[in-house]
Amino acid sequence: MNPSMSTDPTASHGSHVPEAARFLDKLYEFDREPVSQDRLLGPAYFAGSFSGEHVAATEFVIGVLFVNWGASVTDIFFGLAIGNLLAVLTWTLVCAPIAVETRLTFYWYMRRIGGPMVTVIYNILNAFLFCILAGCMITVSASAARIPLSIPAQVRWYPTDWRFVLLVLGVGAVVVTLAILGFKKLADFSSVCSPWMFLMFLAGAIVVLPKLAQSAGLTSIDSLNSFWAMGERVVWTGRTPSGEPPLGFWKVAAFAWICNLAMHAGLSDMALFRYAKKASYGLCSAFGMFLGHYLAWICAGMMGVGAALLLNAPLASLDAGEVAYQTLGWSGVLAVIAAGWTTANPTLYRAGLALQAITPNWSRARVTLVVGIITTMIACFPFVFTRLLNFVGIYGLLLAPVGAIVVAEHWIFPRIGLTRYWFSYRNSALNWPALVSWVATITLALILERSGILHLFYLAVPVYVLTILLYVALASVAGAKVPAPATAPEPVQSPTSSTGQTPSAKPRAHRALMVGSVVLALAALLICLVVPVYVAGGGIESFEMRLATMKNWLVAATLVYFVCGTVFYRRWRGEKGTGNA
Repeated sequence: MNPSMSTDPTASHGSHVPEAARFLDKLYEFDREPVSQDRLLGPAYFAGSFSGEHVAATEFVIGVLFVNWGASVTDIFFGLAIGNLLAVLTWTLVCAPIAVETRLTFYWYMRRIGGPMVTVIYNILNAFLFCILAGCMITVSASAARIPLSIPAQVRWYPTDWRFVLLVLGVGAVVVTLAILGFKKLADFSSVCSPWMFLMFLAGAIVVLPKLAQSAGLTSIDSLNSFWAMGERVVWTGRTPSGEPPLGFWKVAAFAWICNLAMHAGLSDMALFRYAKKASYGLCSAFGMFLGHYLAWICAGMMGVGAALLLNAPLASLDAGEVAYQTLGWSGVLAVIAAGWTTANPTLYRAGLALQAITPNWSRARVTLVVGIITTMIACFPFVFTRLLNFVGIYGLLLAPVGAIVVAEHWIFPRIGLTRYWFSYRNSALNWPALVSWVATITLALILERSGILHLFYLAVPVYVLTILLYVALASVAGAKVPAPATAPEPVQSPTSSTGQTPSAKPRAHRALMVGSVVLALAALLICLVVPVYVAGGGIESFEMRLATMKNWLVAATLVYFVCGTVFYRRWRGEKGTGNA
């Protein structure tokens, strides 16, 4: 049976559908139908989407945490490569194929498989986790905004300065207001930010090379061997500041894979890949994993150690804002602030959508305001600088089993003689095999982690596999062996196309403005890369003076880029049309 059905999944449940589920159905009404053929997108869109989404504020934190947790240079360069490759393969072999076959969001496909009650529980849990994640982004932004106010760095899990709390409340108010008023424009600004943000990471790592070389006892870093020696001696030493056991190769690799577990194995990115022409476009996630996570984490670690050397202070005493300011100046401060709030806003938006399940009579603005207040209160506690890796692991662990249930029903059921969508033919709201499988495996995972039998980062695979096995067994008992009724609705193909209009030719002045703005924007980006290379190439002699000059150049280049890049992007979007979700 083709899973691309346009039938109403609530129809078979009748009056048993809870009010919260009814509201969520209305909320996602636009996504109920499979994506039509004329709205499918090419690989460039997915490459750009992943490149932009995975260079976020938390990358500044994660890269430094790897250093503080004693990762070695081998752990970082090879462990991260393996973990990120596994993530790319999971998107390509698991998430993208299901999305392309169904052309549905995860919400609607899970709604059909898991039923309304499980879907509501999933959305509420997801909303709560989104609030915590958005709070982390606001905290990171505040770590940069505190610098001109001379507020000390907040590196404990709780605030140690009341002024920081006030600052977080102010930053949170701005972020929430923008989320309510300008989500679409903010998404456009985030797209403009992406290439500049990546170059800020790269520039920060390059410019501190002379300091890192001096600390490693090297005259310069002019080869792969000298770079590797610098990494071993100064940055990724394999030792923790406290003397505790280091993170280790396989934990680094596992973290790189589970960092986005909810998105790939948990299938949340079905919402993105339902627009893909081919399942192989899942490979485009490599742009986010390797240009984003891999390089950004490496660069952030180098920036952190370089900033500690410049200040002659322990790395553990620095936050993301201080690291960026010391290496990049005010451009670095802007990078941290922008990375935080451009990521926090869509996260707040998603949390608001999910929580509308239990507030059906509230407007989106009101829900976003309440979510924003909760998120801002969470952001006052800067645990992000010490416990982010653990939170990311828990986040994926809690949500991924629901993806495992969908994988089981989509691929395994037809192969072992069970009925796909069996629960949608029953007059019930609660799919108890799905809920029991989810809760049981999470409970077991917590027991294994708390007892020290398995590390948090190693739990994802056994939990995922066990969820599949348990759901198959329980669903078989609950009625999945019963064939689909003869009156089951026939599958229909995805809508073919909708009538579109060919954009009219643009006047020459419009074209000239586009060309001029993109040339200036690219030139500004080139300056952001060339000037740090020049500073690093001069060695340690007069380094401080060259660094100060570079920071001024970066500010000027950043201003030019954002003005010209925004002009070009707005004209380009107006010419191309949105055409995507």
